[in-house]
Amino acid sequence: MARAQDTAPAPIFGQPGKDVIWAPTPDAMVDRMLRLAGLRPRDFVIDLGAGDGKIVIAAAKAGARGLGIEYNPELVTLARQRAQAAGVAEHARFEKADIFESDFSRASIVTLYLLPRLNLRLRHRLLALTPGTRVVSHSFDMGDWRPDEVTNAGGATAFLWLVPANFGGEWALRFPLADGSEARGLLEVDQRFQQVGGAAVFRDFTASLRQPLLAGDRVRFALTDAEGQLREFDGRIAGRELIGKVTQGDARVPFRADRTDAAIPLIGGSEPVRPPRD
Repeated sequence: MARAQDTAPAPIFGQPGKDVIWAPTPDAMVDRMLRLAGLRPRDFVIDLGAGDGKIVIAAAKAGARGLGIEYNPELVTLARQRAQAAGVAEHARFEKADIFESDFSRASIVTLYLLPRLNLRLRHRLLALTPGTRVVSHSFDMGDWRPDEVTNAGGATAFLWLVPANFGGEWALRFPLADGSEARGLLEVDQRFQQVGGAAVFRDFTASLRQPLLAGDRVRFALTDAEGQLREFDGRIAGRELIGKVTQGDARVPFRADRTDAAIPLIGGSEPVRPPRD
């Protein structure tokens, strides 16, 4: 057991750090952030700017694993001591590092409590994570990357984003018709962040995508086919393939779409944000 004099000092509200001052996340908000992210035991949580480690420790107590990245060495020591005291040191690790130089690509959940300008500096890297990765920010948003959900708890606000798959560009779409033939068309999709729109171009007509939705790697949209039937598509993107089911009357039958783009276009909004001029 560590002696009292060996214990790292507790942080003081407002003490300066590398990029931000220290401020605690209320316990009620820690719990709400992890619930908003849909935390499961299989998840790996990375907290950017981990402070005293409470988010990673809470995730470990719920059965998940986590890593806290923190620049202040005293806070890293304190977080490790608190994880040890909570009995979760094997699942809640902390490292002294700069979040802007760290690799957090293995995370299934990323949490952060930074500042708007710092969120924007990280945004393009967050958008490059595996589709479906959940990003939860305490207090501050990501500019014009609109959150998928906003929550309030304990007098604080948090924002959730699901990292979107790349759906923009052109896709060769195929699905069966009721008469046994196959419909073939070209999906032309515009994407900015997770917001998508576009049209399906067939030989004799073009149909806009009705109520398109992109959530992680999952895609939903509807259109009226050549037989006048409303078709509802529900599929998942895996690289250059989109595979799923489409309604056919009361049944659901397979459909697929394959990219025709030689090079996959970048997701709109995923470019690095230029820092403002002084």
